[in-house]
Amino acid sequence: MKLPSYRLNRFISALVVYTVLIVFAGIMLFPFIYMLTTSFKLPADTFRYPPRVLPRDPITTQVIGYTDALPLYYVDDHGTQKEYALARSNIQVGTFAAPDSLSATVEKYLTEVKPTGGAMTQKTVMVNGKEEKLYDVEANGKIVPMVLLSTTTVGEFVDPQNPGVKLYQNVRLSQPVEKISAHPENYNDVIALQGIDRALTNTILVTILVTLGQMATSVVGGYAFARLKFPGRDSIFVFYLGTIMIPFVMFIVPLYQLMVVIGWTDRLAALIVPWIFTAYGTFLMRQHFITFPKEIEEAALIDGASRFQILWQIIIPASIPALATQGTFTFLYAWNSFLWPLVVINVGNEKNHVLTLALNVLRGRASDTPNLILAGAAIAILPPLIVFILGQRFFVESVASSGVKG
Repeated sequence: MKLPSYRLNRFISALVVYTVLIVFAGIMLFPFIYMLTTSFKLPADTFRYPPRVLPRDPITTQVIGYTDALPLYYVDDHGTQKEYALARSNIQVGTFAAPDSLSATVEKYLTEVKPTGGAMTQKTVMVNGKEEKLYDVEANGKIVPMVLLSTTTVGEFVDPQNPGVKLYQNVRLSQPVEKISAHPENYNDVIALQGIDRALTNTILVTILVTLGQMATSVVGGYAFARLKFPGRDSIFVFYLGTIMIPFVMFIVPLYQLMVVIGWTDRLAALIVPWIFTAYGTFLMRQHFITFPKEIEEAALIDGASRFQILWQIIIPASIPALATQGTFTFLYAWNSFLWPLVVINVGNEKNHVLTLALNVLRGRASDTPNLILAGAAIAILPPLIVFILGQRFFVESVASSGVKG
């Protein structure tokens, strides 16, 4: 009798855990999903309130008597929601009432109403202790002096099937007839506006060279500190590792002065060469190489293999998870680097911009079109996201193997 109860408890526990995980995963993914969908919207759709996730386009129709296609809106026609076309907007309408009967209101176009007594000698009347101007308003076939209670702006809506039927309604409060669609041309627009294609090429070049450079120096340095014996090895390694604790902002001024002396300011070389050496990567590779069995190396040395052959043909093929972890971290750092490119690359030198700089400039140029800004952000986010997804398996494998061997 206890077995079904135990299984039920496990099922309920698993259901609760997975529900909580799915909810939090959805919360974390929602900003990215909204960014991606908004990059396919029209500018007007990005300012809609309340905001919507999926992009939508207004539906238009041709109406007899009108040359241009008119947008469709849902209009209240005697209690029934119908699709009407917006023929005119920004029509000023006033609500008028007789001074002695404010509850009986009449709505009229302001252009159809004239001041009582003429524009120069307009008459006034006291209403609730306030002096109000009088207007000649037609009501029930008669011209009656009335006061203006309020004004509003409406639109003229016509029945697409019968253009003679017209209704008047507040356009801002009316719901347009829309369909779900997408505008991939936003990506072409953002590329044409800011030259994202050149910035993307520069970013790919810088990221690949920095990643390959860091992996090469980390492998060589990590192997030297893990396997080679030379005077002061441990002291040098501790000193090198201690540089991780120095904040990057402390390096900016001396590093920039060095770039000025070398002549690398405003050049992509300044984004590559200084970052191909990393104490973190060397430490990561050293810790991995220490776990590699020495017996295999000794057997290779007996067979006449050199240190380079052992490293290239034996250790590196067996270190794919660690190398993938190092490569993933380096790729993400190099791709998203912003502060150092902002310092060393001039804002006006667009041919050497990377994506982070191009997006920073785009933020000002396309401030009235958030869809283009988010399209540029999507271009910058998707490549590192794909790399992280592809490298995640090796990263988990590296952590798991390190735990077992430790």
